[in-house]
Amino acid sequence: MARNVEFNEDEAIQKAMEVFWKKGYSGASLRDLTDAMKINSSSLYNTIGDKHELFAKCIKHYTESRMQEAKKRAESAPSPFIALTNFINDAVDVIINDNSCMAIKTTFEIAADDESIQAILKADNDFTNDLLRSLITKSIEKGEIYNEEDPELLADYFISTWTGWFESYILHKDPVKIKRMAQYFIKQLSR
Repeated sequence: MARNVEFNEDEAIQKAMEVFWKKGYSGASLRDLTDAMKINSSSLYNTIGDKHELFAKCIKHYTESRMQEAKKRAESAPSPFIALTNFINDAVDVIINDNSCMAIKTTFEIAADDESIQAILKADNDFTNDLLRSLITKSIEKGEIYNEEDPELLADYFISTWTGWFESYILHKDPVKIKRMAQYFIKQLSR
């Protein structure tokens, strides 16, 4: 009788997340995942479930970690506008240094046809939208952003723009272009 290997599930989820992030859901084989997690497939099935359940846990881990970090960074900024510009500059850093956002990759790979993954990504998007809208509203109240701007529209616009920056970088590999677009966006906010 095969015995299950004991393992740290949080560490295993992190390792699997890195495989999914690099290879995508479809490109990651069960062997890739169990090798990275340093477990056998029966341990995976007995503790976490199948590949899809593992992927859902990885996406949830990824988005929750991002949410916690974004909230912490926003709260530690000296002003809402600085928090907003930090958020924009962090997005640029992710694009030009990591060349991917696991949430965006997953959205285009499988979320359109997978309601459970779509729900996780929607919660992440809703959080980001709420955070940005709150920072924009506070920036308007402090006079850091023109008071006739619509916070909801600006938050939606930024999220859409950020996705476009990812596409641009994938196609052109031009970090200067991404940085210039980000600075232009910040300049438009502060007019």
